Amino acid sequence: MTVGVLCIHGFSGGPYEVEPFTAYLRAQTDWLIETPTLSGHGEELHMRGFTAKHWLMDTELAFRALAKKVDEVIIVGFSMGGIIALYLAQRYKVKKLVLLSAAARYVSPKQLVKDFKMLATEAYHRNLSNNELFLRYRSKFNNVPLSATIEFMKLVQAVAPYYKNIKNPVFIIQGKLDGIVPYHTAQFLYDQLASKDKHLYFSDNGKHHICYGEDCSAWFLRVLEFLKGQ
Repeated sequence: MTVGVLCIHGFSGGPYEVEPFTAYLRAQTDWLIETPTLSGHGEELHMRGFTAKHWLMDTELAFRALAKKVDEVIIVGFSMGGIIALYLAQRYKVKKLVLLSAAARYVSPKQLVKDFKMLATEAYHRNLSNNELFLRYRSKFNNVPLSATIEFMKLVQAVAPYYKNIKNPVFIIQGKLDGIVPYHTAQFLYDQLASKDKHLYFSDNGKHHICYGEDCSAWFLRVLEFLKGQ
């Protein structure tokens, strides 16, 4: 029985967002792992002119290509990729789902303010170049057009009515200090999904880029056990 894993990154991101987890899976399994880059995304952003339809089509094509090579497909989705994973599960035969910081709701203003206060403090002390959050988001502030953000919001709204139809086994991971997706979103998703086999893990210190959290090795193992059916 051959297994394929489709890993879908987030809005205005790239495969690097899930790279620690995909590297772990490659080291621990012989599964075929694919990490497509959505249109306009990647290390350098060129998002103007691309829509939610483009991103959904990107992932559908990637799913179909992977499904031809393996017997079973697992989907791992980070942030917006988590919502796309649910979209694909509604349309195709998906063995299991892993939702990382899934953006069913987005932007926790409270945590975002905390993060930016931290940035302001470090800027004052001239330590900004060493701040991981600043480095990750600096390019995004300048290169994400409003039209793309609107498309992201449209995508989330379009998939929301289907949550209650999703019955696939699912593992949800969420950081409590996520400044982009309010952490209670994970509980909302857990309650909405019709899956009987569903799991929820909260990382006390995890932020939005959950694959880079201090406790990621703990949930990496738990998710792998879930995916292997142990």
